[in-house]
Amino acid sequence: MTAPLVDTNVHHKPQGVSDRVAFGFVKLLRFCADTFFAKRYGHRAVVLETVAAVPGMVGATLTHLKCLRRMCDDKGWIKTLMDEAENERMHLMTFIEVSKPTLFERFVVVAVQWVFYLFFFGLYLVSAKTAHRVVGYFEEEAVISYTHYLAEIDEGRSPNVPAPEIAKRYWGLPDTATLRDVVLVVRADEAHHRDVNHGFANEMVGLPQTPVAPCPPHAQLEPTWKAAA
Repeated sequence: MTAPLVDTNVHHKPQGVSDRVAFGFVKLLRFCADTFFAKRYGHRAVVLETVAAVPGMVGATLTHLKCLRRMCDDKGWIKTLMDEAENERMHLMTFIEVSKPTLFERFVVVAVQWVFYLFFFGLYLVSAKTAHRVVGYFEEEAVISYTHYLAEIDEGRSPNVPAPEIAKRYWGLPDTATLRDVVLVVRADEAHHRDVNHGFANEMVGLPQTPVAPCPPHAQLEPTWKAAA
């Protein structure tokens, strides 16, 4: 399978106060990540994918409850957001196999997840549009980070190890797939999430929709109890 081409230059120019707040917040997160992880991109991915898996689940939950209260259609948002959360979790499971996080990094994962979950839940209640814009900008930064990761691999500073089995099954990669192949499909996923979330934010305020980057195909992994039956 060949990863879809990714436009790494896509950027939503902030319009209005909420966009500027979202952009500034994400840039602050980027500064913290750069300071803490430097160029240890595998370890960075483990922590940041933990954060990235939160918004989709929060958005899907609150949208589901809103649609129940209002007895209205969700326009496909719930499944889209649930798929995003699942996809980001698979990114995490993949990079855990690659980087083998330390005990301290596992503690950071737990702490960051709780703090970010509570923050994002509150933000979504106050302004769902701003919350989706935060995710859009977050994914813009993810595309940049994975592009840098590819450069590290291509220039020999990061080893191009064999792809984990979970990644081969989820993205349908060949047996000969390497970490570089994994980073390519993960980056394509992030570009897709970037455009979808900016699209959600645009829809909420009546702005025109922009093109959405294609997403690599994902396998539906069987539950262990079902596979054993």
